[in-house]
Amino acid sequence: MKLGVVGLPNVGKSTLFNAITHAGAECANYPFCTIEPNVGIVAVPDERLNVLGKLYNTKKITPAVIEFVDIAGLVKGASQGEGLGNKFLANIRETDAIVHVVRCFEDENITHVENAIDPLRDIETINLELVFADTESVKKRYDKAVSMMKTGDKKYKIEAEFLERLLNHLQSFQPARTLPTNEDEKAYLKDLFLITDKPVIYTANIGEKDMGKDISELPLVQKVIDFAKEEGSESLVICARTEEELSMLEPEEQELLLSDFGLSESGLDRLVKTSYRLLGLISYLTAGEKEVRAWTITAGTKAPQAAGKIHSDFEKGFIRAEIVDYDILVELGSFNAAKEKGKVRSEGKEYVIKDGDVVLFRFNV
Repeated sequence: MKLGVVGLPNVGKSTLFNAITHAGAECANYPFCTIEPNVGIVAVPDERLNVLGKLYNTKKITPAVIEFVDIAGLVKGASQGEGLGNKFLANIRETDAIVHVVRCFEDENITHVENAIDPLRDIETINLELVFADTESVKKRYDKAVSMMKTGDKKYKIEAEFLERLLNHLQSFQPARTLPTNEDEKAYLKDLFLITDKPVIYTANIGEKDMGKDISELPLVQKVIDFAKEEGSESLVICARTEEELSMLEPEEQELLLSDFGLSESGLDRLVKTSYRLLGLISYLTAGEKEVRAWTITAGTKAPQAAGKIHSDFEKGFIRAEIVDYDILVELGSFNAAKEKGKVRSEGKEYVIKDGDVVLFRFNV
């Protein structure tokens, strides 16, 4: 999974990226300090792995991972080449979802490209640029489909009609993800690789002085939450500066700092969980003395395809999956103990893997 961290210059996205990846992406008080996209891999927090690691006395624990891409700040006119323009837009097209960082804090020492804090204006600026870029792309596909209608093939007429409806939607300044579609249209829309079809987490970046406050005390944040809800997107409140400080601390110190703000988990943990929910992802687990590992799959994946995540031979030669619920395995202490109690299930090709399933695949190649 690849998430693109985007936003206007100086909204705190590179600070957030630093906190996420410890990669030290340069932060500076001027636009375009992130000239090349910074890429970092971060582990998906999953306390189940450590529990299983102790249970199996394992040599290695391998969590699922997410790839974050910190993309240079976008400005008005990017779709026409302003700022880093189309290079920025190309970087977004390669991601699965967008983390749109929106500035909701005042700081006279950090300039704003519009010289005033207005999160909804900032969201509109970026969303419009993305819509403009998609409009140009869809227009080319529409013109081609109309041209191909001369062949008499009905599929081009169907394609042109859908593209015309999509084009009208974009030209009314609405993102592609809000266009009502049936299942066939959804599949076709996905194949267009439009930026505005990607799911979004609007991330309200607050100041340290606002940490621990109720949302009712933060009107700028409330605007972002309401906007995301109306669009059908996700929202998250985070203090990038505090997250960066947390990332420098040991786990025990992190817990103490979080407790000072009345929080049980970091904003980064919440960001990862929100990303999983947004993209419909779950994790199943494999466990043994050699390794305990989490595997990321899409919710609804059947056992053979889940096995294929480990190795293509597992899918080709799939026989069955032996599965025990994580909680039961921990309670009984071992896979063999669970088997003796009749708690290990033997599932076939139609079984849909569930989050937290501890799986042993049987296969023959």
